[in-house]
Amino acid sequence: MRTPVYGGLLIAAAMIGSTLVVADGAGWPGWLRAVLLVLALLTAIGGWLMTFRDLTGTRRR
Repeated sequence: MRTPVYGGLLIAAAMIGSTLVVADGAGWPGWLRAVLLVLALLTAIGGWLMTFRDLTGTRRR
């Protein structure tokens, strides 16, 4: 069950990437910063979906 771990890593990567864009991207064009932040948002959403996905099978009684 590595999917939650991969999701957590995607969330962490999105957080670090967006922090770098905001902190070091002052000289970058506005459209590039916007594209990178949207990409970080989509990565974080994908990571959230992977983290909280229920991978347990149905239980038989």
